[in-house]
Amino acid sequence: MDPKTLSTLHDVFKEVQKQPSWKAALDKLFGSLRGDFVFDNVAIYFLEPQTKVTDVIYARALGRGKGGEADISWGETFALDVMTKGKMILREPPKKTRVFDRLSQAYLLGFPISLSPQKKGAIVFVRFGGPPYSELHIHLASLQSSWALALIAQKELTHAYEELDSVQRQMRLQDDFVSTISHELRTPLGFIKGYSTSLLRQDTSWDEATQQEFLTIIDEEADRLTRLIEDMLESARLQSKTLQFKFAPVRLDALVRDVALRVNTHHPDLKIDFDVEPLPPVSGDGVRLAQVFENLFSNAIKYAPKSPLKIKIQAAGKKARIAFSDQGEGIPEDYLPFLFERFYRVPGERTVTGTGLGLYICKQIVMAHHGNIWVESVLDQGTTFFIELPADPAL
Repeated sequence: MDPKTLSTLHDVFKEVQKQPSWKAALDKLFGSLRGDFVFDNVAIYFLEPQTKVTDVIYARALGRGKGGEADISWGETFALDVMTKGKMILREPPKKTRVFDRLSQAYLLGFPISLSPQKKGAIVFVRFGGPPYSELHIHLASLQSSWALALIAQKELTHAYEELDSVQRQMRLQDDFVSTISHELRTPLGFIKGYSTSLLRQDTSWDEATQQEFLTIIDEEADRLTRLIEDMLESARLQSKTLQFKFAPVRLDALVRDVALRVNTHHPDLKIDFDVEPLPPVSGDGVRLAQVFENLFSNAIKYAPKSPLKIKIQAAGKKARIAFSDQGEGIPEDYLPFLFERFYRVPGERTVTGTGLGLYICKQIVMAHHGNIWVESVLDQGTTFFIELPADPAL
């Protein structure tokens, strides 16, 4: 191969490597060499091992027939033939059928590719109306096929790595969850066992005030244990899509104020400011939505103690938006994408009790209402949780 050709291929390869995605890289690869190897369409097929269906993962029209870019059925049978035989196939239209209509005269060139023994595919080039492929064209097409396979393999490897990383993160979260839940279960059980044993001692008598104090602690810890078990069961039902919802017209401002009133009963020092627009009711499950709001109140109390809480309800297009804002320490940006994952807890928050289920439950409930929930946070300034629920035009 002459130095000029090698230099051209080297430049093309460098440009391909700079592309932001595998599809953009393929576009650059197939477009860059058309000065030396002209073709009209190219498509990459893979055979699904289970279904035996030919799937197109990439198709590009560069020349004649561009208007039919989405129609790549012309190459499926040919691609399957290339996969089956496992070798390059060159197919030209019979000479006696060649007519003036170029688009009806396809010169097909196919190369087998393989990502694994189970996942086989083919790259097919088509040139409408000729001329026939030369030996140089076949070599260039073969080179492009090898590069294309390398790009696809890199894409598959990246995807597999991301999946593996996600699985490993979930495994770490579950390990942390087992450790956390063991602690969370032992703590209330320890209080209940300890104070009930003290009350049952025959060698000691307790005055009425002390007995009342012990019983109050037992009652509170039993409630805590009940909430913990309910969260675990509820997260499992949400994950399996078996939790039932009862939808009815819900006034969000009234519901949030009711929850705030209950929260203030247990936390009288919590300052809550409301900024509420008059909005029509939404269609929702009031019990489940109240659970979401209670969770956000609980989070603010735990992670932003002594901070006032501002609740804003307003229209956002055809949706109702609720914002819970505190003035706490904030959450580092790197942790924000994971807050709604099951079992996730922000690293370094071990002094605050929790199982990492609360926000997961919130997200699943909001999603069941066809809504959205997200969080924004600035360190040393505070955190805001946003909920958007679709307005029901029938209400």
